[in-house]
Amino acid sequence: MTTVAENMVRTLRANGIDRVYGIPGDSLNGFTDALRKDGTIRWVHVRHEESAAFAAAADAALTGDLAVVAGSCGPGNLHLINGLYDANRSRVPVLAIAAHIPTVEIGTGYFQETHPQELFRESSVYAEYVADPSQMPRLMEIAMRAAIEKRGVAVLVIPGDVALAEIADDRAVVIPRANPVVTPSAAELEKAATLLNGCSRVTILAGAGVEGAHDEVVALADALAAPIVHALRGKEHIEYDNPFDVGMTGLLGFASGFRAMEDAEALLILGSDFPYTQFYPAGATTIQVDIRGEQLGKRHPLDLGLVGDVKATAEALLPRLKRKSDRAHLDDATAHYRRTRAKLDDLAVPARGKAPIHPQYLARLIDEAAASDAILTADVGSPTVWAARYFTMTEKRRLIGSFNHGSMANALMHAIGAQVARPDQQVVALAGDGGLAMMLGELITITQNRLPVKTIVVNNSSLNFVELEMKAAGFVTYGTDLENPDFAAVAQALGIFARRVERSEDLPDAVAEVLAHDGPALLDVVTERQELSMPPSIKAEQVKGFALYAIRTVMSGRGDELLDLAKANWRQLF
Repeated sequence: MTTVAENMVRTLRANGIDRVYGIPGDSLNGFTDALRKDGTIRWVHVRHEESAAFAAAADAALTGDLAVVAGSCGPGNLHLINGLYDANRSRVPVLAIAAHIPTVEIGTGYFQETHPQELFRESSVYAEYVADPSQMPRLMEIAMRAAIEKRGVAVLVIPGDVALAEIADDRAVVIPRANPVVTPSAAELEKAATLLNGCSRVTILAGAGVEGAHDEVVALADALAAPIVHALRGKEHIEYDNPFDVGMTGLLGFASGFRAMEDAEALLILGSDFPYTQFYPAGATTIQVDIRGEQLGKRHPLDLGLVGDVKATAEALLPRLKRKSDRAHLDDATAHYRRTRAKLDDLAVPARGKAPIHPQYLARLIDEAAASDAILTADVGSPTVWAARYFTMTEKRRLIGSFNHGSMANALMHAIGAQVARPDQQVVALAGDGGLAMMLGELITITQNRLPVKTIVVNNSSLNFVELEMKAAGFVTYGTDLENPDFAAVAQALGIFARRVERSEDLPDAVAEVLAHDGPALLDVVTERQELSMPPSIKAEQVKGFALYAIRTVMSGRGDELLDLAKANWRQLF
């Protein structure tokens, strides 16, 4: 007799799946035993199901292939939800197998009962309940195809007794990903060309949708004499080998990226869902290209919306463009970028004497010492700021983060999946102290699975970015202190090579040593708590907020905090 679970494993194997992330549980016994008997699919055992989901998201992001995660009934699969939200919002294909309580007990308020298909509805492109063995393998095939073709999460909810039941149809269908070429109509392309040809100052905003279209986008920029501004998720795909690059815009971006958008007469948005409406130019002619028509005009009013993949659309549009001889806008934007870049680099220097280490200096050293094909992950918060500003992309480097969902603690969890997917590449996780502490147990996942992940901790003893947001809004910082352990000592107790650095003079050798270590390693770096990550454009309400924060801080008897803030940031302010 072949069980439903055995057929599920057979289907996964037929589709080239060779690993599943998760934690076992009794409701998953049929599935995990089928994996054991099959012997070709690795069970990647983690210490928290949330980590399994984030790891699967990173795996799928790197390979472009379906990644699989499994969770037991009730709390087990409920722990998956944050990572599945991240995967779904990052548009990567993940299949989640969510075990359920016994079929006869559903609806009785049984031990660990939830309703997973309802819980996962918003974090997936497909979520369905397998109530009877006769629904399989059809629902398995539908779920896999939905995840692959919609580039999102598909959740298959299956009670343990159904997984152990006999299956009538033991087929194993291979589900390849379709590769359609989608371009706008000729009339739409002509209209786009007319608009762009009629504007003298064109700027390109490039997002994650430019993946695989680097050369075509650069060719467009050359013809249009257009600076290329990138959103954070577009950074890894367009920043390298790009003479038209002027950096990021947005809250984490560069002044040069902000200015190139503000000065544009026309804005060409390519594969970007950049959400911050205040950074779009108010009066510019705006054209957007996206493979998903429902995304058009979602963030900013459009003069023309085009449905198409960026590579094919750029190739079709280029011959219709008149090469611009006036390159003043481009020259001005790239010159401004060089000045902005130099100012940012001036901040990435050693601190004086015994002062805490500047996080910019740490990020710069990591960038210089990391492999040219390193996979870099960064925690949400200040580590993402420093990664965005100081990690340099190459054609082979990758940058992964929770850039849409914005979850804390993602760096280490993403690094696990990245290292499993790419065992021969260097994986470096830039973790915040708050993020690492939140999922500290996943250091054990690294050792148990013998993953040579390099974890660099930005240890500022605070929820640093939350503090910055409080200050900008005029609030006295509250509830953000972190009383941290010596993370290096913790790592060493877990069998991980580790170092702790408190002075700038010791940092270069420590970074080099940790990154070169043959095996998992951790570097705990004590950094300046009061370092400000300045946005590219400071609004009046932010100035008002900081002034209010200063007044309230003094009145609350914490004036010494203002002195520390000024001392730490005089380089940026004067």
